[in-house]
Amino acid sequence: MRCIMTVKLPVETSNEAIKSGKLQKVLQSVVDDLKPEAVYYYAVDGKRGGIFVFDLKEPSQIPAAAEPFFLGLNASVEFAPCMKPEDLAKAGPAIEKAIKKHA
Repeated sequence: MRCIMTVKLPVETSNEAIKSGKLQKVLQSVVDDLKPEAVYYYAVDGKRGGIFVFDLKEPSQIPAAAEPFFLGLNASVEFAPCMKPEDLAKAGPAIEKAIKKHA
């Protein structure tokens, strides 16, 4: 299942991680392990952060994806399933069924 992992880094912790080189090491390690289809870094709620879009094959992958940020950078991490347009198109029959049943 395609998943978006959103990461928020505390400013003080990430300042120190940038100065020591730890931030780049953690980010590169996560990219190497997850092999995401996309990664974007940006300000999240006024803090450093970003998103990683990757294939979550099973829930047991969640700790491996999150722990480098928890342990290495004191970050908060959130996961959300997501779809591409073609995935949503495949969901058409299920949406129609839900409309008939619940609307």
